[in-house]
Amino acid sequence: MIYNQRKIQSGEVMLIKTNQQMEIELPSGSSGKDLAEKLNMRGPNQSLAVKINGVLRDLSTPLSNGDEAILIHFEEPIGKEIFWHTSAHVLAQAILRLYPQAQPTIGPPIEQGFYYDFANLTITDADFPAIEKEVEKIIDENYISERHVLKNKAEALTRFKSNPYKCELIQGFNEADGLTAYSQGEFYDLCRGPHLPNLGKIKAFKILKISGAYWKGDSTREMLTRIYATSYPDRKQLKEYLFMLEEAKKRDHKILGPKLGLFSIHEEAPGMPFIHPKGMIVWNRLIDFWRTMHKKAGYVEIKTPQIMGQELWETSGHWFHYRENMYAFNIEERHYAIKPMNCPGCMLYYKTCTHSYRDFPLRICELGHVHRHEASGALSGLFRVRSFHQDDAHLFMRPGDIKQEILNIVGLVDETYSTFGLPYRLELSTRPEKSIGSDEDWEVATTGLKDALDAWGQPYRVNEGDGAFYGPKIDIHIKDALGRSWQCGTIQLDMALPEKFALNYMDSDGQLKRPVMIHRALFGSVERFMGILIENFVGKFPLWISPSQVRLISVADRHADYAHTLARKIKERGFACDVDDSNESVNKKIRNAQLMQYNYMLTVGDKELENGTIALRTRDNVVHGELDVETFLTTIEKEAADRSLTSYFATEGAHEKNSD
Repeated sequence: MIYNQRKIQSGEVMLIKTNQQMEIELPSGSSGKDLAEKLNMRGPNQSLAVKINGVLRDLSTPLSNGDEAILIHFEEPIGKEIFWHTSAHVLAQAILRLYPQAQPTIGPPIEQGFYYDFANLTITDADFPAIEKEVEKIIDENYISERHVLKNKAEALTRFKSNPYKCELIQGFNEADGLTAYSQGEFYDLCRGPHLPNLGKIKAFKILKISGAYWKGDSTREMLTRIYATSYPDRKQLKEYLFMLEEAKKRDHKILGPKLGLFSIHEEAPGMPFIHPKGMIVWNRLIDFWRTMHKKAGYVEIKTPQIMGQELWETSGHWFHYRENMYAFNIEERHYAIKPMNCPGCMLYYKTCTHSYRDFPLRICELGHVHRHEASGALSGLFRVRSFHQDDAHLFMRPGDIKQEILNIVGLVDETYSTFGLPYRLELSTRPEKSIGSDEDWEVATTGLKDALDAWGQPYRVNEGDGAFYGPKIDIHIKDALGRSWQCGTIQLDMALPEKFALNYMDSDGQLKRPVMIHRALFGSVERFMGILIENFVGKFPLWISPSQVRLISVADRHADYAHTLARKIKERGFACDVDDSNESVNKKIRNAQLMQYNYMLTVGDKELENGTIALRTRDNVVHGELDVETFLTTIEKEAADRSLTSYFATEGAHEKNSD
């Protein structure tokens, strides 16, 4: 909510005008806290801080006439960051009370909570209850967070002289930016803030796990103890989050993927997944879907080299700004790098011929294999890797094409995610403080994106000043079955690379001009998207992308030949099919197939052999009984062709059986 202040004659009262045209009187010199009190926004999840004229400040900060004030609540991302960073200080205070020899280092908020790293601390899971009890005690003491402005580095170094980690941080700070610290009771820590106005807003706190972490992520530095935790303004929210964590464990793609034979990761190639035969079935169906969609949308596909010379990366700017994340080496006294992204290669492709406005819009897509160096501690299954495939596209156009091309891309976004049953939201990020390009270029680019989103007609969020330095962007966040949000796709207008590579086209007026360029990805990373699908479906893939579509189960040895004959017929119709003719019991065979998430299990015994039929059962153990083979095949062909998320076999008349 926005409150606009304007001075009135007495000078003793400020008239606060809300964005809903409400007017509220406050005494001159009132703070954000007074505003929250006046508006009765005192709840644990409300009024955590205040944004004054665009600057985030503590709630205790005085307001001045003419200010624009926004109260920050827990539901907002920045509100969660403030809540969790303050909670990290509470954790550090509890640790120091129980373990005075420990040395706090850093404690940032993360996606679903926070962590704090400590030197000189050794604890186990058994210590969690005692730490949480001390945290509760500190919260009950309901300290007010106080901000302290330090005069200079010398004062800061003196204040933290007993903690070499804090001193190292202080030495790296720019003194001109100012140095601040926060205290709550006896605890005093280096911090930019802002913080919660008081600790009583924290109503629920939970330590989640501990791990080791190198100081500053450097494997040559000291190993610290990292404590992960989370907190909420309501106990119910914590309970819901812990329930989601348990559900997430059941869906963990790092466990399900290898168990289902989809992929593996080995120490010999950290962060570089091995995709197994069943994983390749999923992979190829995803790529087939992607290629079909792009061909229909008028894209051409290219393939550019994985290794290109240093000169290219200098032109693109990556050599100077991204070098630490690139794999580089020398060949015949020339420097090369494995590409961390596809864009520069596409720029070279564009320059292989001259272009006219008649070629536009030119849509070029590429499934590029890229490599980026990630710290070993950050690697996580398919979600955070060093080797992955980006489904990039680069679109070249005139300024007047922007709106329609963005609409076309959002149409592809909708088709992509709705096909997998994934709801999504769009966020528009505008020009940051540091950027390149003229005001006119930014105005044209931002207006083009905004007009397209308005025309699309779905709600979207605007992140002011959060665009890339080279252009505004639209980020696409999807939501999985657990309600978790993932950023996959992105749509970025780029005014830098066309300039750096001197790209041009001949316009209708006979003049050479720079094209407008859009970067765009839908899956983002094929590997990461595959990991998301594994967790979203809990390994129970819809038939059309399933690596385990049909399994035939023979009742006895005499039925094996019939089962294999049927399997060949099913494979000829384009489905993944195998036979279990082992000596296990039928119930055990069915159970094994269910654990491997086969969509359909076809049992064949004496009756099926005699009638030329099958006995159909789904992976959810719904039994449909005897069925004609051709009826089964035509039904699953339609299910696969429609990319259905559910089985096309109705449950009417079916019944569940216990396979144990």
